[in-house]
Amino acid sequence: MHIYKVGGAVRDRLLGRPVSDIDWLVVGATVEEMHAKGYRPVGADFPVFLHPQTGEEYALARTERKSGRGYGGFTFHASPDVTLEQDLIRRDLTINAMAEDEQGVIHDPYHGQEDLSQRLLRHVSPAFAEDPLRVLRVARFAARYAPLGFQVADETLELMRQISASGELQALTAERSWKEIERALMEDQPQVFIQVLSACGALPELMPELERDIDTLPALQQAALHKQPIHVRWACLLRGLEPAAIKALNQRFKAPRECQELAVVVAEFADRVDDALTLAPADLLQMLQKFDVYRRPQRFEDFLAACEMAARGIDDSIYPQAAYLRKAAAVARAVDVKPLLEAGLTGQALGEALKAQRLEALETYKLD
Repeated sequence: MHIYKVGGAVRDRLLGRPVSDIDWLVVGATVEEMHAKGYRPVGADFPVFLHPQTGEEYALARTERKSGRGYGGFTFHASPDVTLEQDLIRRDLTINAMAEDEQGVIHDPYHGQEDLSQRLLRHVSPAFAEDPLRVLRVARFAARYAPLGFQVADETLELMRQISASGELQALTAERSWKEIERALMEDQPQVFIQVLSACGALPELMPELERDIDTLPALQQAALHKQPIHVRWACLLRGLEPAAIKALNQRFKAPRECQELAVVVAEFADRVDDALTLAPADLLQMLQKFDVYRRPQRFEDFLAACEMAARGIDDSIYPQAAYLRKAAAVARAVDVKPLLEAGLTGQALGEALKAQRLEALETYKLD
């Protein structure tokens, strides 16, 4: 029984990057032996165990065989006879197919260290083409390691083109696709993710709406530079699309509600923000009312952030519209409802009076 660190923990240590999660691989053990040593089984697809003290996951070495379509279309076989090399060859990229034993020795049968030095994302074996999710994973790794100069190897990009043309991408579930998209968009260079998907023909299969309009990539890059959350980045990517196209993308990937809502309002109101300094007070109030800045101030902040990222993507300079609208929202929120209640106003009359006072406050703000 031999235990190895595998995958990302080895890769990132060799790159000098922080290691957060460690994947452990057990070679030469049976399920019964794991039980006897106090490991607790988890998972139904293949034998994975939790360490009795640390709670970390330990997986038995396994092989896999394609048995159906999509990410889940595989049959796994775990056995004490499965070697380290057999387990590693089923992995996606050579830089993810390295192992480190308990003495700190690196086992690298597929030349991952060489590809690390050459800054290449290269597939381990032709079996790479059996799993369509790997198209998204490689594009995500390209986004993550772009700042270090990594590129997708030509032969791997060709395999990704074959997968894209095969129709296998359509077999991916919305949940698995969104998980990869979300992680990719939260990388430091998320625009590279979209560029790689376009280069291998996956973008028209997964997001045909964007294939016709990817001018939003500078906005997405700015959103990453300014450490914006996922819903702002998603809205930046989709800005410029028609509402129907945004709705289709949201539904296709079952994007979280916050992402869906922000993408829609950015598309609907972004042009008004660009012209904010010249908006009439009544139009300004209508926008603030639409966003419900009184009860949901953060959504308006996220909206302004997305608009600012788009503007910076064109001309990386100060965006005065954002500060102007933040102040306008504060002015509208500052109107005190208490005197109106004390005057006995209720229902529609109260709403109209409050709206009139907010409009008056915005008119004064405009004059200032």
